[in-house]
Amino acid sequence: MKNNISVLGLGKSGISAANLAVKLGNSVFASDVGKTKKLENLNKKVSVELGGCHSDKILSSNIIIKSPGLCPDISILKKAQSKKIQILSELSFALLNSKYRKIIAVTGTNGKTTTADLISKIIKSEHKNSIVVGNIGIPLSDKALKTTKDTYITMELSSYQLEDSPNFKANISVLLNITPDHLNHHKTMRAYIKSKQNIFVNQTKNDFLVVNYDDKICANLAKKAKSRVIFFSKKPLKSGVFYNDGKIVIQIDKKHFQIEPRINIVGMHNIENILASFAATYVAGIHLKSIEKIISKYKGVPHRIEFVKAINGVSYYNDSKATNVDSTRVALESFDKNINLIMGGQDKGVPYTPLKQLIKKKVKAVFLIGEASNKIKKDLRGASTFFDSKSLEQALRQAYMNSKDGDIVLFSPACASFDSFTNFEERGNIFKSLVNKLGK
Repeated sequence: MKNNISVLGLGKSGISAANLAVKLGNSVFASDVGKTKKLENLNKKVSVELGGCHSDKILSSNIIIKSPGLCPDISILKKAQSKKIQILSELSFALLNSKYRKIIAVTGTNGKTTTADLISKIIKSEHKNSIVVGNIGIPLSDKALKTTKDTYITMELSSYQLEDSPNFKANISVLLNITPDHLNHHKTMRAYIKSKQNIFVNQTKNDFLVVNYDDKICANLAKKAKSRVIFFSKKPLKSGVFYNDGKIVIQIDKKHFQIEPRINIVGMHNIENILASFAATYVAGIHLKSIEKIISKYKGVPHRIEFVKAINGVSYYNDSKATNVDSTRVALESFDKNINLIMGGQDKGVPYTPLKQLIKKKVKAVFLIGEASNKIKKDLRGASTFFDSKSLEQALRQAYMNSKDGDIVLFSPACASFDSFTNFEERGNIFKSLVNKLGK
């Protein structure tokens, strides 16, 4: 049966969902409160309203697809609920129209993209019919109609996507870590944690949950799982996957294996991402030799403590994906000292004080950009020397002038990008472009 479908929000996932709905033969109406949107990728059969409020025309639909990030308590959704109109996330709508052999889903405050990307590459080494979708930048709706019963789907899922998908179920779920983030949207840590819990809440005893044993919140959440829990840790475990002196060890069902891959990505947090990827692909049935080979070749993904270049003995790193305080903490812990730190952007409702001791110990100077500058300076008062920069370009120029041989210039914002940039990718690409022009 064909439906009248309304799509709320015309970001990447909203456009993708609208296009899928049209391909399925539905009548589609889309609404976005933004006055200007890039809609060149939107199917011309979609009727569109832009600017102002979402109109009551939406209520003539029998299905509403809600884009992630829209608050569930906005007026038009309350009206839709009162009229008992079905409300779906883009993820849920796409899954209804997908086929697959296995779903491997990854969430966590940090490390999602790296882990999902590595898992997908390992799986693809043995199963060519494999895709990676979700918060990694490719909505499932783009790929849904190309999937088959043999497709392996690896997903990176944000708290927004999981909040909107209470019926979601994966064969293998991965829970990396949980630290404060997106509290401007979720309001409380309890609500944020609850959204993350949706990655495993519908699993059964035939499914797997891969969990960070070293993260107390995650380890406690695992007690609620009905699925089989596989822990990973940077320390030895009696059962699970762990790191030991350069080796990755797996001890499950009285089986003991180990591999010793070459690791090319910086930081202990990436060891955790590799351990999680190992565990998830092992229980997915991938051979150890394939896992070791792909890990040894893996170079990471852009914008995550990404080395850009060295200039006059100073190393420049792009960590634009550090959109929260814990990501910046991880970046700072990846280096010894002599860091010139560029940070700032759009505040996300979380204090910056957890960074104070690390900055005091490792950072020579902090160069502040964006709307959050004053709050950062207040929270970190006394930790370092602070410079107010009018732009990313000025901050980089100041850091360049303040650096000497052996120093590091680290762009790790601890904030969202939306005060000045379209997204963290644009922000990171601009930083890299500016670095490449230095000294010329």
